Amino acid sequence: MDGRIERNVKPRVLEALDDTRIVVIQGARQVGKTTLVRDIVDRLGGRLVTFDDEITLANAKADPVGFLLQHPDGLLAIDEIQRAPEMILALKLVVDRDPRPGRYLITGSADLLRLPAAEDSLAGRTERIEMHGFSQGELAGHRETFLDRLFAGDLFLGHESSLTRHDYLERATAGSYPEALARTPGRRRREWLDSYLAQIVQRDAPEISDIRRLGELPLVLRILAARNSEELNVADIAKETGIPASSLNRILELLEILYLIQRTPAWSTNLTKRAVSRPKASLLDTGLAARLVGVSATGANPDAYGQVAGHLLEGFVAGELRRQRAWADETIQISHFRDRAGAEVDLILETPDGRIAAIEVKATSRVHRTDNRWLSQLRDKLGTRFTGGLILHTGITAGPFGDRIAAIPIETIWTT
Repeated sequence: MDGRIERNVKPRVLEALDDTRIVVIQGARQVGKTTLVRDIVDRLGGRLVTFDDEITLANAKADPVGFLLQHPDGLLAIDEIQRAPEMILALKLVVDRDPRPGRYLITGSADLLRLPAAEDSLAGRTERIEMHGFSQGELAGHRETFLDRLFAGDLFLGHESSLTRHDYLERATAGSYPEALARTPGRRRREWLDSYLAQIVQRDAPEISDIRRLGELPLVLRILAARNSEELNVADIAKETGIPASSLNRILELLEILYLIQRTPAWSTNLTKRAVSRPKASLLDTGLAARLVGVSATGANPDAYGQVAGHLLEGFVAGELRRQRAWADETIQISHFRDRAGAEVDLILETPDGRIAAIEVKATSRVHRTDNRWLSQLRDKLGTRFTGGLILHTGITAGPFGDRIAAIPIETIWTT
């Protein structure tokens, strides 16, 4: 499946190689980074080496600078560079001597800029591109333009959908990892997800962290999966797990570095002094989240699991928007908003020039007039900065809900 699906981030990588010395593609393991890099190397006539190969890794560690000069007149791509942090300083030395663009394309299954070795060395020399699992548009052979159209004022009022609530939950619980999606739903996919998590805990995490309680990672992930898209209360989780808050904070940072979880920060605004400052936390892949809490699309109903469907769908939507940011023309920050008076908006999207779009995610097919109250309040306070507010639902049709506000099917975010 992976080799047959065009990745929407590919044009951005090629564009970056035209004017940047080191291009970094980073994201979780098994999201398709190597396949994309192999495709680019074949196209540009470069050379690809991987540090998943122990001999190659040993050679690189023995002579980092010499290793980097093995393909001096073309593109050298290095896969899984986080396994050899000493290469970061060598990269700095080599590209400072020869600043030609497009010399190195590197991938990492960790956020390299948050690792100590890379903190200063890569600054100003790289373009970092985050890559996630398949977007719904990629699976359909479509490059999504939802974010750019939303900030251009489009409310997508002409859109209709044939998908049901169950269809959306099927997509959310399937997740986005290419190899997991290539497996038969059910036991075969569950086995892959279990093996994937075991590899992260047993190999990847110890390679980049000296945290003593690495064995607690699955427990913390299960708790976060059960609270997917809820506000992150570290003290509460520390009490539930018995893990000291200081250790828990280090575990959470590691999970974020490994691209297993995402923290959606609280929106900083002076609109109200009663705003809550806690971030939300969710797993980046809702398929893994569903596996960790043992829920299927059929089981994710209000009678069986309460709010799990709503939390999964909110995390699913947030994940799709994060994927699309990689190829959108607009630069967008994603946050959430809640105040102590009860006002709450699931997702706040903001551009560097201060334009705001807001999104509410509903796990129901019916939208009521009261569902737009916080979007309307936000619109009225922001004035012209507010480009649009959307209520995403599991129903069939789109419709207006006031000035610059509409209710639309969730599917719209990947079919436009």
